[in-house]
Amino acid sequence: MDSILDTLSSIPWWLWIIIVLALIAIRDVLQKKHTISHNFPVIGHIRYMLESIGPELRQYLVANNREELPFNRIERSWVYASSKSQNNYEGFGTDRDIFAHQHIFVNNAMFPFKVEESHPNAIDNSFLPCAKIIGAYNNRKRPYRPASIINVSAMSYGSLSARAIDSLNKGVILANAFHNTGEGGLSPYHSNGGDVVFHFGTGYFGVRTEDGNFSMEKMKQLVESNPFIRAIEIKLSQGAKPGKGGVLPGSKITKEIAEIRGVEVGKTVLSPPNHKAFSTVPELVDFIEAIAEETGLPVGIKAAIGKLEQWEELADVMKKTGKGPDFITVDGGEGGTGAAPPSFADHVSLPWVYGFGDLYKLFQKKGICDRVVFIGSGKLGFPAKAAMAFAMGVDCINVAREAMMSIGCIQAQICHTNRCPSGVATQSKWLQNGIDPYLKSVRLAQYFKTFRKEFLEITHASGYEHPCQFTMDDIDVNVDDHNLSKELANTYQYHKTHVPFNSMQELKDCLHLGGKYTNNN
Repeated sequence: MDSILDTLSSIPWWLWIIIVLALIAIRDVLQKKHTISHNFPVIGHIRYMLESIGPELRQYLVANNREELPFNRIERSWVYASSKSQNNYEGFGTDRDIFAHQHIFVNNAMFPFKVEESHPNAIDNSFLPCAKIIGAYNNRKRPYRPASIINVSAMSYGSLSARAIDSLNKGVILANAFHNTGEGGLSPYHSNGGDVVFHFGTGYFGVRTEDGNFSMEKMKQLVESNPFIRAIEIKLSQGAKPGKGGVLPGSKITKEIAEIRGVEVGKTVLSPPNHKAFSTVPELVDFIEAIAEETGLPVGIKAAIGKLEQWEELADVMKKTGKGPDFITVDGGEGGTGAAPPSFADHVSLPWVYGFGDLYKLFQKKGICDRVVFIGSGKLGFPAKAAMAFAMGVDCINVAREAMMSIGCIQAQICHTNRCPSGVATQSKWLQNGIDPYLKSVRLAQYFKTFRKEFLEITHASGYEHPCQFTMDDIDVNVDDHNLSKELANTYQYHKTHVPFNSMQELKDCLHLGGKYTNNN
């Protein structure tokens, strides 16, 4: 044995490398799974290695500042700098092609809105609540006015890591915003005390019977036990994969996730494309009213927009009965944090601007826009895009990926692999260890506050006090050159319905002085 070891130890290191490479080459030639490795032994592996780090190579070495999708380097850098209270300005003029198709122009006023010393924004330059009250029209027992026009969109525990959810939830407390749970149920990490919108889909996770049906009793218990739940959202579809169900593999269902979602440990769970609790528009309205009556909370729906026939039926039922959703969250067909087949993310349902414009125009034709709080969700977490959205009729926006970036997401685009390098979209304990919830919660809050501050500055530059006052004529969008550029009203063929608004001071008094519809009601 000693002689064998002596012989092996006498072999030079470079010969060991040759031996290892030879073994790899033999293995490559003999295997039939990978053609490139078979045809080009050893060096073929370089191709697979470069392919695996392709997004990183393009992100940092190849693509220019404005080229990447879904978020380019400038957009990501703005979120990162905003969340860290760093300088997010740029010098020497914009490097964006301002003559490009779909470029947004905000029409500024000759004289900006003047913020007096006693104005709420002179005291807090990020104070920006929603101008509408969710559930006011339908006289819900516990109507809700969001204290922030920007909030965290639906992202569930399981899709994101425990530490990521914990960071977001603690962050909305600091930012005075709300946190949508996503369809994975209410977890301990959603329960730090910040305002929560409880969201569920066809799997009814967290409010589910043993046979997979909706349980009103569990819903009532959930709301009674968690007074920080301020509204309930029913998911009809999502932008990533509208009309498609999902599968939660049994291997991912830990004891904790099983308890939260109300499923069995280690048993694969299917989320079907369709709801069991309703299958028609009138049944949906009855379902919404039943939940609102039993819980006292406003109830809304979330969907990506495509065909409009059933939406028109919903609008007709709402107009005739005075019942229906208190809010509608419109998701963009571009997809978001949810993993989906490219065929769905690329082609099924309309992009946000088209989908929202179609839906709002339909509801406006029926004269019921004032009954609904419209929430936009689709890459709107930047002040200029938000200005466009508010001009089109949005009352609040929800952000998902922008919120993820504020707590460390680097757009590695491997959310679906459980190998997220930043620990945000993985259940790996090791990868999650890099997230400090205290630090990241502060960054989420700072991003929200910076967003609101800059959005207010754009609003004031346009001569308005609150973004709900934006009209379709305040925003231009490039169609081709300036002679062909169109105001939003001409582009999407409608004018938004007037939003009742008197002053920021009135909103502040309502939120903080114990008015009938307060954030603490």
